[in-house]
Amino acid sequence: MKFLRNIVLFILLLLAVDVGRYFFVPDVSRLVHTNPGKTAFMEYREAEWRSEGRDKTIEQRWVPLKRVSPSLIKAVLISEDNNFWHHEGFDFEAMEGAIEKNIKAGEFKFGASTISQQLAKNLYLSPSKNPLRKIKEAILTWRIEQTLSKRRILEIYVNVAEWGDGIFGIEAAARHYYGVRASQLTASQSARLAAALPNPILYPPTGSSRFVKARAKHIYAIMVRRGLVVPDYSEVMTAPDAPVVQPPDSIVVGVPEQLIHQASQPDSIKQESTPEPAAEDTSENTQSGK
Repeated sequence: MKFLRNIVLFILLLLAVDVGRYFFVPDVSRLVHTNPGKTAFMEYREAEWRSEGRDKTIEQRWVPLKRVSPSLIKAVLISEDNNFWHHEGFDFEAMEGAIEKNIKAGEFKFGASTISQQLAKNLYLSPSKNPLRKIKEAILTWRIEQTLSKRRILEIYVNVAEWGDGIFGIEAAARHYYGVRASQLTASQSARLAAALPNPILYPPTGSSRFVKARAKHIYAIMVRRGLVVPDYSEVMTAPDAPVVQPPDSIVVGVPEQLIHQASQPDSIKQESTPEPAAEDTSENTQSGK
């Protein structure tokens, strides 16, 4: 029994060391001024391709945040982390909501990872759902939030996020799916790209998936409601008119009822529709130049 207990304690010690080292390594501070190279998530995908005998390479082009369409940034925030600017790495309210949904569903279907958590996973960990991985992710998320600005976190995230099979970063995604630069993405394209983020390999942005279509429509609607997107003139003018009921006794404010009556007559266009000009004032100011 003593031997078995010692084995268990030794294993626990190893696990504690394995998890605890993430308080010190890797050096997160390098990310303040240095763009990351190949991420752990990219290496994970490459290992998958090798095991499957596939000859693939990573597609990625780094682009500064100022060269990313504002619509894409807004769509990603709505889709992935609505409270990004207000939390410190963990959205506890969203976590509670996800737990309640999972309990009702009877399975783990809904997550509540923030962009900071996803960045920690993409940079240094794997997509595994192992509980120890989640603890490591939490430690790294805390360190990232303590070290980097929100803007820098967002800039790195959109450049390393997976957007398809071998497609990493928004510049590569924009060129691959729409043939444009990240700065040229429209609101609708941005909504589709953001909608695919949960699983872009299974649900590509330009595919026929009902999941992506419905999710993109929801994201776009939120963008419009918040005033982040102004519908185009053509979109407004081609939309069907909603039925409007005009009260029978309504009048046009500021227009004499006599003119309204004249306008309703068939030959009203031939009648004078303006009153006679007022007689010229002949008071003492006439000829005075005033």
